Formats: sequence, structure tokens, C-alpha cells
Amino acid sequence: MRHVPVLHILFVLLLALLPGVARAQVQAGASLPDLVAVDALGSDLFLQSGSTGMVLVVVRGNQVFVRGYGETAPGSNQVPTQDSVFRLCSLTKIFTTDVLTKLVADGTVRLDDPLQRYAPARSVVPKRVRAITLADLATHTSGLPRELGNAPRGTPHFTFPDAHTRWRWLPKQRLRSTPGTAALYSNVAFDLLSDALESAAHKQYAALLAERTLNPLHMPNTTLFPTAEQCTLLMTGSHNEGLCTSTEETAGSSGLYSNATDMLVWLKYLLQRDPGTAGEDAQKVVLDPAKLVSVQGLDHAGDPTGVGLGWIHLLPLDSPSHLVEKTGGGAGFSTYIAINHARRTAIFLARTDGAEESKVNVFRAANDLLLAVSGLPPLPPPPPKKVVKRARRRRRPHP
Repeated sequence: MRHVPVLHILFVLLLALLPGVARAQVQAGASLPDLVAVDALGSDLFLQSGSTGMVLVVVRGNQVFVRGYGETAPGSNQVPTQDSVFRLCSLTKIFTTDVLTKLVADGTVRLDDPLQRYAPARSVVPKRVRAITLADLATHTSGLPRELGNAPRGTPHFTFPDAHTRWRWLPKQRLRSTPGTAALYSNVAFDLLSDALESAAHKQYAALLAERTLNPLHMPNTTLFPTAEQCTLLMTGSHNEGLCTSTEETAGSSGLYSNATDMLVWLKYLLQRDPGTAGEDAQKVVLDPAKLVSVQGLDHAGDPTGVGLGWIHLLPLDSPSHLVEKTGGGAGFSTYIAINHARRTAIFLARTDGAEESKVNVFRAANDLLLAVSGLPPLPPPPPKKVVKRARRRRRPHP
């Protein structure tokens, strides 16, 4: 019997609770469920996730929903609020591509620029058939591995490797594939991308990020340099995940801290569909996964149907339930953003790990929640994993 995710069931119940006329309108795509339904769905997601604490932000048109669940830390008895601080982890990457698209728009860089153009003096970027471009870095198709290596014991999260270390490491690498032909999720690629943007703009990347994205959007709580006060507000899970400290070393891939107040601003920005806006440009499909030799590490929230600059697409573009998403995780956090442009709805969540394992894939469950409040059918469940039966081995008697 195939397991049906809980949020699939709740979506059906949500439709059943609506008046007959409203239910028909939702199914026909003419109306939307009340946004208060988010709270029940969010509570269920939290309970199923086994988290210590969770923050949920939903934007649908001009409506917003922000809620915390659980505790800011085990035993704190404090529910997370809009001021609670969390790590964005790999959601940092879509801030990097936001800066990238703005520098492309003003002519500072081009997507097909070779990384070599922005490398430190006497540093040679490896090639395989052709050079690595900025677009390759932003789409996980550079041929570089996921990580440079393991951080030294005791290193705070998201503080390794620094720029000197990765540029000393890079020339010694043999690319795993020809750039642009295969996707392999890579954190080090995005840190090299932020290094390249710093070089092109002749400005420290952290300052560039603030100037081009964070300050214009008025997002003062999103930072690589948390204050002492912000560190006291940092949510923690069931394990001690180390220091709250500067994470400038991984500014391109994973270092950002933020809170729900800023994520509300970020979701509204990402929902803009004005032609030529950076948020819109970064989300566009630039690669078809079906045309790549292989795709690894891009399917945590569903099977990808398109790859943008740091973004992943689920379902065909003409499907009403089509989503654009980005997953994140590390240092005891899971983070997620997903957008349904058909209904101008977007979701953000951040959760800390708990004493119990999650009963659901949190990213896929968040997709169901998003589509439920959009009045749209959920994504199809993933196909069951094939079970390979092995021939039974006969035991030999002991000599």
C-alpha cells in the first residue's frame, strides 16, 4: 500500500470543509482557501517533522502569515517569533545569484564569463574540454565536487573554507565532468562564484551583497556578521551546533543568518514578476535537466524539471502547480523557499532538529502546504523505491 503524505490528506479535508460553491471554485481555480488554514497545516507539518522549533512564513498576494511553532531551544518554553534568528544555510545561494543577475544587468559581468577571468593572480582554473563559466557555477554544472573537504575539528559552522584555501585547492582539481553537461550540487562552486563577483566589482563581497540586495530591500536582520543580540536570539535544536559567529568565509554558499521579518520582505520581492527584475531573472529556467548527462543532489524537494540560477523548478512551466524552489540545511537547521507564481503564493520555513527523526520529507510536505493554500492539487508523490530482491544465500556448515 502506497503511503499518502499527511498534507495530501489535509488538502482533501480542507476542500471538504469548504462550502459546496467555494469548493467548486477552488477546484476550478477561481477562488482560494482562507489563509487561516495555514495554521492547521503548519501545526501538522511541525508535529510530523520532529523539530524542536519551526518558523513559517507564507505570502499570498497581499496576504501574509507568520507563525512560530515549538521552542526556540529545547526546554526554553519560548515559541519562536518573527525576531527569532536562524541560519539560512544554502538559501544563501539565491542571494548570491540575485547579486549575479544585477551585475549581469549593469554589464559588470556576463554569465558566459570564464571563472579564470576573475581568479587571483597566478591561480589557474582547471578545464575539461572548455572553461568553467559563471553560469556553470550558478547551475551546479561546473564539474566541481560538492565540498572542498572536511573542516578541521572544532571549526564553527560555515566558516570553512576561506578564499585563500579554496583558491589554493582549485588548480589541483580534475573536473568530474565537462562544464555545462552534468549537474552535481556544489557548495564550493558558489563560494567561488561570490569570489568572482567580488573581483569583478572590486568590492568586498559582503559589502556588495549589502549594497545591491540587502540594503535596497531593507533587510537589516539578514547578515554574515551577527551581533551579540542576534546570537542570543539564534534558535537551537537538540544538538549543540557550535558558535554563532561571522560566516563571511562562506558568503556565497551558506553563511547568511536572518529572521522571519526579513524573510517576509524577501518572499514579496521574489514574487515580483516585473520583466527584467533580478529576482525574476535568477528564477528563469536556463537548463533542462533532461538534456544533461546526469543530475545529482537537486531532487530533495522533488524531481527537477528545470534549473535556474541557484533555483530548481518542479513540474512543467505550464502546470498551475508549477513551483520554483530552493532547499537548505546544516548546523542543525533545515530551510526552504518555494514559489507558485500562478497564485502569487510563496512559503519560507526554517526548522531546527529535534530528538526524534522527521516522519516526512519536510521540503515535499512544505510543497503540499503551499499548494493547498493556493487552492491547487499537490505534487504527485514520488514513485516507490524499487526493491531489489537478492538470491538467498545458503549457509555453509562450520568446519
